[in-house]
Amino acid sequence: MGLIVWVIVGGLAGWIASLLMRTNGSQGILSDIVLGIVGALIGGFVMSLFGQSGITGFNLYSILVAVLGSVVLIAIGRMIYQPR
Repeated sequence: MGLIVWVIVGGLAGWIASLLMRTNGSQGILSDIVLGIVGALIGGFVMSLFGQSGITGFNLYSILVAVLGSVVLIAIGRMIYQPR
């Protein structure tokens, strides 16, 4: 059950972060899921720096943490790769 929750939260968070950061949207659902899962890990780390918990299950707080991490991941990716 835990894996299914990670995939659902990851997909939702990756999709929302892609909309917020205005990516071109051509990556597809698999990349949104991967982006969201990695973003959830990053978001959990960032929240732990502020003394808060990371992902706590399938709830609004967890989705917001994953979206935060996904946005950070997209921003870092844009800083590293800047097409000319």
